[in-house]
Amino acid sequence: MKKILFLVSIFYFLFSITSFAAAPQELKNAINQKTQQLQEINNQIKETQKNLESIQGQGQTLQKEIKQTDYNINQLNLNIRSSEITIDKLVLEVNSLQYEITDAENEIVLKREAITRILQEFQKTDGETPLLIFLKNKSLADSVFEMQNLTDLNAGLKTEIDNLRKVKEEMADKLDQSANKKQLTEIENSNLKNRKVILDDVKKEKKNILVQTKSQEKVYQSIISDLQKKQMEIADEINTLEENLRLSFDPRVLPSKRPGVLAYPVTDHYVTQEYGYTDSAKLLYKTKFHNGIDFKASLGTPILAAEDGEVMAVGDNGRVQYGKFILIKHNNNLATLYAHLSRQIVQKGSVIKRGQVIGYSGNTGYSTGPHLHFGVYWALNLKMQSFSGAGLVPVGVTINPANYL
Repeated sequence: MKKILFLVSIFYFLFSITSFAAAPQELKNAINQKTQQLQEINNQIKETQKNLESIQGQGQTLQKEIKQTDYNINQLNLNIRSSEITIDKLVLEVNSLQYEITDAENEIVLKREAITRILQEFQKTDGETPLLIFLKNKSLADSVFEMQNLTDLNAGLKTEIDNLRKVKEEMADKLDQSANKKQLTEIENSNLKNRKVILDDVKKEKKNILVQTKSQEKVYQSIISDLQKKQMEIADEINTLEENLRLSFDPRVLPSKRPGVLAYPVTDHYVTQEYGYTDSAKLLYKTKFHNGIDFKASLGTPILAAEDGEVMAVGDNGRVQYGKFILIKHNNNLATLYAHLSRQIVQKGSVIKRGQVIGYSGNTGYSTGPHLHFGVYWALNLKMQSFSGAGLVPVGVTINPANYL
C-alpha cells in the first residue's frame, strides 16, 4: 500500500513540474507594434494607389506623367518601409518561436525523465495481480483503494505519454514555422534590395523626362506622338507574323484546359483587362485585340513564375511594346510572358521554379500605368524577332491565360 501511494505521489509531483521558457512579454509587445505599423503603412499604400488610379483615365500629358511618377516614388518609399518593418517583425517572430521551441524541448526532457522514473518504480511492485493485492491487505477497502490507485496510475501514465507525443508534434510544427519565417525573411530582404534599385531608376527616369522635354508640354506631346507611331508599326508587323504562325498551330499538343496548370504570377489576382477583343483593346490597339491578361500590380510588386521552366529571353523594348520583359519556356508546350517590368532578376538560360520571384512590376514599354501584362504562348513555334526601335520581341501564337490559371 505504501509503495503504491509513494508511486502516486511521485507521479503527481513530477508531472506538476513545468518549464518556463515562454517568450517574454516585451517580445510579444514588439511583434504587436510591428503588426500595427504594417497596417498603417498598408493603409497609406492603398491611399497612394487610389491617387494613381484617379489619374489613369486622364490624357497623356507631361503634368500627368510627372504626377504619376511622384505617386510611384511615394508608393515605392512606402513599400520599402513595409519591407523593413516586415523583416523586423519576422526576426522577432523567429525569436519568439525559439523560446517556444526551447520550452517544448525542456518539456519533452522532463516528461521523458518522469515517465522513466515512474516505470522504474512501477517495476519494483513486481507486477502484483489483483488477487495478491487482495490477500496482502488487511481489509477489502484497502485492497480496493490500492487497485484504484494502480488503475489511476496506469491511466495517468498513458495520458502523459500521449501528451509527450503531442508536445513533440507541436515542436516539429514550430520548427517548420521557424524555417518558413527565415525563408520569408530572405525573400523580403531581396524585395527590399530590389525596390531600392527600382526607386533610384524611377527618380532617374523623372529627371530624364524633364531634361528631354525641357519641361515643355509641346515637346512631350511630340515624343508621345513618335512613340505611338512606332508602336503601331511594330504591332502591325507582329500581327502579320503571328497570323502566319497560327496556320501551323496544333491545339492537340497543349495541356487540357483546367485551373492550376499555371500559377498566378501575382498574389493579388485582380484583373484589369481580359484576353481577347476587350473594350480597352478596341481603343488602345489597332488590331482591337489584347493578347494577354493585365493584372493590377503597383510598382515594385514581386512577379512570380507561373510554372517550372527555363528562361528563354530577358529583354527591354524601351518605351514601346513590352518594355522590360521575361519569357519562360515550360515543359508542357506552353511559354509565359511577364511584361512592363521595372526590374528583372533572372537571366536567359536560368532554370526557374514555379512561384519563384523573377522580377518586379513596372510601367515600362507601351503602358499607361504600373501593371503586369501576362501572356501565354504555344511554345513550339514561338520565336524572338528583332524590330527597329524595339529590339527583340516575342512573336508567336497566343492563348488565353484564363484557360490554365
